[in-house]
Amino acid sequence: MQPSGIITLTTDFGLSDSYVGIMKGVILGIARNVTIVDITHQIAPQDIHQAAYIVQTFGAFFPPGTIHVVVVDPGVGSKRRRIILTTPNAVYVAPDNGVLTYVWREAISQWGTEHCAVYDLTEPRYWLPYVSSTFHGRDVFAPVAAHLALGVPPAQFGERRAEIVEAALEQPSRGRHGELVGRIIHIDHFGNCITNITLKHLQEAGIGERMTAQLIGQRIEGLYRTYADVAIGALVALIGSSDHLEIAVRNGSAAQTLGAGIGDIVRVFPASHQAA
Repeated sequence: MQPSGIITLTTDFGLSDSYVGIMKGVILGIARNVTIVDITHQIAPQDIHQAAYIVQTFGAFFPPGTIHVVVVDPGVGSKRRRIILTTPNAVYVAPDNGVLTYVWREAISQWGTEHCAVYDLTEPRYWLPYVSSTFHGRDVFAPVAAHLALGVPPAQFGERRAEIVEAALEQPSRGRHGELVGRIIHIDHFGNCITNITLKHLQEAGIGERMTAQLIGQRIEGLYRTYADVAIGALVALIGSSDHLEIAVRNGSAAQTLGAGIGDIVRVFPASHQAA
């Protein structure tokens, strides 16, 4: 797989400091002709679970050979590993702390372990000359991404490994009344509450459009296709663009309306049951 010439950046750095700009400067100083795409720099600080969700939402929409740099790194400077993950479609550069959990699982499911590879980042000739203990985004991940974009093979950066560190990302379970029990894993800019329940989970549980979702004691009847299918200000449950169940408010914020936050439990009942 040839590099596409595109590098994406996903971090928890925010935009009020110079960190993101510095990373771009390092990349362009090595690979001047690459295109850098900002995915987001608004991941909640040190929130590996939120980062893992975000990272698995965008890779399929970039050309093959795109390099995705993910820096949400509460263990920076510690003994946690730094890795490259290659799939038949993309290359990921990140700390080995769970931020690639969903990407890894989907890649293994889609292509199998024989077509995905993990390499340690242990070859310092591809880093900056001085590596601080607090900014590996600048000193390690950015220069590695730039060298990858120039065509350096991933195997040159370190030894191959069999697997990555996976975060303890909770999967939906079945409740005592036959309902699916999940959690909110992300709240987007609009206040939509995105859960860890996917369309596939609903289908496997035999739950269709005549379902009832329950969040913070509030019942949301039915599964709709669009936000506009309900009245302005009404709560709505639907499958969002990432194939996850969302609880939203048309033209409003479900998070504010319900006082909901990441980690809150969502229960989804089939048509034959009533929410408790």
